[in-house]
Amino acid sequence: MESKIEVLATVKIQHSPDLYKVVDCLNRTLKRQNLMFGLALDEKDQNKAVFTIYRT
Repeated sequence: MESKIEVLATVKIQHSPDLYKVVDCLNRTLKRQNLMFGLALDEKDQNKAVFTIYRT
């Protein structure tokens, strides 16, 4: 069975050490609504984080 993941939005924000906690909370809370959240460091600027919202 094929799983399709759709990117809904992406935004660059200032990196914070606790930012992953927000993403974890969103993933745990909204997984039943077929939403998933991602967080990665910006490759060009390690002081920025890339926050992405997906529909699964």
